[in-house]
Amino acid sequence: MRSVTRVLGATPALALGMPAEAQVVETAGYPAAAAGDGATTGGYNLSRWAEDWRKLCDPTRRDDPIDALKCIKLTPSGDVYVTLSGEARLRMNHTTNPNLRNSRAQRQDIVRLVGGADVHIGEHLRVYGEIAHGGISGVELGAPAATLRNAVTVQQLFVEAKGEVAGIDLGARYGRQEFTDGPNLLVSQRDNNTIRYTLNGFRGWARGKTVRVDVFDLKPTQYGDLGTDDDVVDPARRFSGVSLGFVVPKAWVGGAKLYFDPFFWRRRNNVGTWGGRIGPGARFYLGTHLWGEAGPVTIDWSINHQWGYWRDQQIDAWQGFFAQNVRLGSGKRAPRIGFHADYASGGGGYGDGKLRNAYAPFGNNIYYSYGLFLTPSNLVALAPTLNLSPTAKLRLNFEYQRAWRANVYDAVYRANGQPFPGTQNARNSRTADVARVQAVWAITPRLSLTGRYEHLAAGPALTKAGYASSDFVAGWLSFRF
Repeated sequence: MRSVTRVLGATPALALGMPAEAQVVETAGYPAAAAGDGATTGGYNLSRWAEDWRKLCDPTRRDDPIDALKCIKLTPSGDVYVTLSGEARLRMNHTTNPNLRNSRAQRQDIVRLVGGADVHIGEHLRVYGEIAHGGISGVELGAPAATLRNAVTVQQLFVEAKGEVAGIDLGARYGRQEFTDGPNLLVSQRDNNTIRYTLNGFRGWARGKTVRVDVFDLKPTQYGDLGTDDDVVDPARRFSGVSLGFVVPKAWVGGAKLYFDPFFWRRRNNVGTWGGRIGPGARFYLGTHLWGEAGPVTIDWSINHQWGYWRDQQIDAWQGFFAQNVRLGSGKRAPRIGFHADYASGGGGYGDGKLRNAYAPFGNNIYYSYGLFLTPSNLVALAPTLNLSPTAKLRLNFEYQRAWRANVYDAVYRANGQPFPGTQNARNSRTADVARVQAVWAITPRLSLTGRYEHLAAGPALTKAGYASSDFVAGWLSFRF
């Protein structure tokens, strides 16, 4: 599990209501926790194919009948077996002043159902498939996106081959898959959605004990809301690149456990939108991610430069994300205090010179606002954080965030890079104050209850354009196996 808890929604384990402490499966090769497949906590991962349940092939290590679903042997020797997984989530969202306009509150009653099968064929081949259903009802829904309402979709389906050559683990995966190899604020499954963010194409890797390299070429899934026939590969967007990973020698940093992950990516979008204009563009990302722990201190630092073109504008943008906290005590449940400070450049979204608006390929927007009212574009954010574990099964996270515009001549942007129209004409930098709390109760290893509350107090950059403050409340019950 990545060492830093990005507070209040950014850490997948907390978003799902998993136990606070990770159980990482390490191998003789590159550390599994740093291989770019997301966080594994209590045996569970957001990407279910990243879980390792081989121990449950031994019946004596099973605790209940559900454990038997983790290793169903298809051959007498057990070299071919299938691991079944599933999730049922019941959720309610309540948002006052949706879209930050004075209007009737919105209520979303949401159902998620997911079932997966991971077929292992010997040591070197596997096929993973996953279907999902998303249902929604409520008040003031408008036209729900296909990521909230979808009768049934093939959420993931891929084939993977792997092996070892001269002590190097080699692997390749092709098909529909989740991708999380990078900073969470840049690439994420977006578990806040009912149907998660997936891509289609190729990913390959080579991993030694202290160095790894991943290459990929992927296109997003364009979801419909009916059945499997209308969930297609998006022809207008493409995401490709290379991600590296290095285990920092402990002798260099006084015994600290740190990882250094440079990356070079390209995102192509033939229908990109800025300032109400639509056009083709390509954006390149060169950056790095340093994360890990040094005794009681954890860090998660990332910086990237973006360049390329959109329509007739050249892109020149920067992002920097810096989260850190310290454990106040020696026990696993000791409180943690910290802060995050983030910068995403802005400017040019309405056609004035270079396009300096930073943009995350498909990052975790709830890190800045549960209501999806802020995103790392034309943004400066500073927030102290507090994490508490009053009991072994209860985790509380608190945050108070202040947000400004990096450039007052450009708009305030919300999730997916959409502007709040009119804010480009105001000249105030202060965007909002955001107070947030999250509580996760891990009732059992499989059953969890999560609650969130957020108050966004709109600043003059929003209010002078006619926007209002908002309260967001959400709660959900999740069962996984």
